[in-house]
Amino acid sequence: MRILVTGGGGFLGQALCRGLVERGYEVSSFNRGRYPALDALGVRQLQGDLADRDAVLRAFAGHEAAAFAVFHNAAKAGAWGGYDGYHRANVVGTDNVIAACRAHGIGRLVNTSTPSVTHRATHPVEGGTADTVPYGENFKAPYAATKAIAERAVLAANDASLATVALRPRLIWGPGDQQLLPRLVERARAGRLRLVGDGDNRIDTTYIDNAAQAHFDAFAHLAPGTACAGRAYFISNGEPKPVREIVNALLQAAGAPPVTKTVPFGLAYAIGAACEAAWTLLPLRGEPPLTRFLAEQLSTTHWYDMTPATRDFGYVPRVSIAEGLERLQASFRST
Repeated sequence: MRILVTGGGGFLGQALCRGLVERGYEVSSFNRGRYPALDALGVRQLQGDLADRDAVLRAFAGHEAAAFAVFHNAAKAGAWGGYDGYHRANVVGTDNVIAACRAHGIGRLVNTSTPSVTHRATHPVEGGTADTVPYGENFKAPYAATKAIAERAVLAANDASLATVALRPRLIWGPGDQQLLPRLVERARAGRLRLVGDGDNRIDTTYIDNAAQAHFDAFAHLAPGTACAGRAYFISNGEPKPVREIVNALLQAAGAPPVTKTVPFGLAYAIGAACEAAWTLLPLRGEPPLTRFLAEQLSTTHWYDMTPATRDFGYVPRVSIAEGLERLQASFRST
């Protein structure tokens, strides 16, 4: 049985590929680059750009039959950048994935979305579900804006021939992370890390194995007419904690100093606006250290109810935050 993963070279993508191989599937990955870790897993790598419809159609060839599936995990992520680049990767790319599923008769599509599609300035979410938390408006980040469009397209595509589901894992972390934790550690060691607000706002996070498990659980239950078909779900560890607590726990596991300093939300928001202006007007490289979107995200309570995911496809987090932190610390000790 063949499964195709888009973006299999990334943090979650590798976890998906690894888990699918362990479950006995023949796995292919559609990536922009080539990844030795996927070669080691025996994953067939297909290179191309999601925004190139012909390349996507060619990659999906050979995965025909309704019993097979696509895990659409690839996306352009970040808090900064031009809208066109995000639109090509996230909207055009997702449209191409849906078209390729149709063209090759692939019957199941599991889409990796993000809670950011519901972002609404400083509006807190406490125990929210996809049924109670609406899509966001007036997005300040092209990532959130384009992922919302893409998720809607995936869910609208659900029908009798193509069953779709969208999962929104919140802040994935764990061994192998090359994005979130390295940035936190670098800034903490340089003394440049600050909490926005008092750090007492509670947020959900997701250990990497749980994020992957949710995808496998949804896939196992997904078919036309099932409870999860055509629906979106928040995914997390189900253990909301204050930002200060979870950030310092991650830093401790990595052997980095804790963050103790804070910056008021109003000041952080103003700094974010100034950074956005500077990065827009000047030839500055990389991403701004802070944006308005990040200031809002970091200072606002966001945690979710896992009941719908448990009810509809049996998702239950298997690795607690405490156990995940132990595994994370062990991974740093072994390097």
